[in-house]
Amino acid sequence: MRAAVVRTFGGPEAVEVVETALPEPAAGQIRIKMAGAALNPVDLGVRGGFFGGEGKDLGLGWDVAGTVDAVGADGSWSVGESVVALYHGLTKDVGTHAEYVVVDADAVAKAPVTVDAVHAATLPLNALTAVQALDLLELTEGQSLLVTGAAGAVGGFAVQLASRQGVSVTGLAREGDEEFVRSLGAAEFTTDPGAGGYDAVLDTAVLGEAALAWVRDGGAYVGVRPGAHPGSVRGVRTGSVSVTADGARLGELVRLVDEGVLTLRVAETYPLDAVAEAHARLEKGGVRGRLVLVP
Repeated sequence: MRAAVVRTFGGPEAVEVVETALPEPAAGQIRIKMAGAALNPVDLGVRGGFFGGEGKDLGLGWDVAGTVDAVGADGSWSVGESVVALYHGLTKDVGTHAEYVVVDADAVAKAPVTVDAVHAATLPLNALTAVQALDLLELTEGQSLLVTGAAGAVGGFAVQLASRQGVSVTGLAREGDEEFVRSLGAAEFTTDPGAGGYDAVLDTAVLGEAALAWVRDGGAYVGVRPGAHPGSVRGVRTGSVSVTADGARLGELVRLVDEGVLTLRVAETYPLDAVAEAHARLEKGGVRGRLVLVP
């Protein structure tokens, strides 16, 4: 099969599509034939060596949508089922940017029935990151939340999920994104938050200490880069989300897609062989929605 890997760190040109062995599922695993696999900023970090792994062939890709192709022993899935999954891990031999990928069965959920595989591929990493970050904030109905990067992939999901929980959400984004962010359910929109005005901040734009200043004394801050959150000040509880694969939780998010609660956005699609072009496009910035690789 073909798979996108990085053998030497660098720019988009460092991504290669190589021929590699077809992986076989072990007990408790399934093999998915990829129909769509989103490209995320974390893939640019892997390519650039941010997470280590020098001297190894590093596979790329965390999200996958497709069909079950093979099942290991004790499998709870059937060949031919349409599924989505998060393949967690920064330094893996093969990721989801491949024609086939093997994942743990408990990381898998049935695919949404209201969207195609390309759109479904944008769900796992970003939506699980958003919902797990909100879990860390422990907000209750009526509390106020500022979401930075509210027009982005993780931020957009966070706005929708928090609003559904009865949280009063303010979205921080560029002025031109106001209509879109409000359409996601944000009660308020801002390009310049006031100091100390919110019960919590979910910092998907990775603003760090600048965003911490917008939390009230004794509030909460959660970032999206594991371990990179600022230290506590003014009694503010700080932390960061480290996303984990969770098929059951992913299944709940799929149901919200099919109910029309969550919006899936695809900016462009690229064939797997053009993965380097997709990296260059994402690196350029200004993408609204996800770039998705197809076989």
